[in-house]
Amino acid sequence: MKRVKLVVAYDGTAYHGWQLQPGVPTIEGELNRSLRELLQEEIQVMGASRTDCGVHALCNVAVFDTNTRIPAEKISYALNQKLPEDIRIQSSVQVPDYFHPRHCASKKTYEYRILNCPFPIPTKRLYAHFTYVPLDVEKMAQAAEFLVGEHDFKSFCAAAAVVESTVRRIYELSVEKEGSEIVIRVQGNGFLYNMVRIIAGTLMEVGRGNLEPEKVREILDAKDRQAAGPTAPACGLTLVKYEFEV
Repeated sequence: MKRVKLVVAYDGTAYHGWQLQPGVPTIEGELNRSLRELLQEEIQVMGASRTDCGVHALCNVAVFDTNTRIPAEKISYALNQKLPEDIRIQSSVQVPDYFHPRHCASKKTYEYRILNCPFPIPTKRLYAHFTYVPLDVEKMAQAAEFLVGEHDFKSFCAAAAVVESTVRRIYELSVEKEGSEIVIRVQGNGFLYNMVRIIAGTLMEVGRGNLEPEKVREILDAKDRQAAGPTAPACGLTLVKYEFEV
């Protein structure tokens, strides 16, 4: 028996998130199905980040155990022949039996892209949230500074989420203009359910002038989901980097 780590990229548009759910397509479900077909074993992957419905990833991580004699580094090539074209394995390597991506200290980086121009651009519709209302990037960046560090992010967590703690650490949070797009880039040690999308929605409220940047500090202190802005649409969100701390 050996444990294999996969780095998985996917377009999440057609999927109901990462986590296996009955009757609907998910990333985890497609990986399990394709691995079982390839290896002729009962495979159940264990994923690192359970991305939401419609969210994309360049580098999500999953592990599984197998008795196959296929070298771990070759599994990616064979598996990509069986997966749908909107899911692709970027690498496959053998890891120690104890390695579990959700139990290891890590840093995750997400990007939320906002297309901010007078009219939508069709080729960006699946990967950026469109708004024609001009956004003040400088004020959004000022507001973002209040979220850096370790805080109780209960105000930025979906009300229905069940977690032991809502304390998380954000290492970096930037807001930058890239042509017609505004990119919110956030790195942290973990994220609550809908946390990045709520942060994005709140920063957009600042950008529209509906909130002053300093209001974000009050939103944090409130520890109340109703105090923060709306949850931004899933299409703009992509997991872009996953680093495990040695």
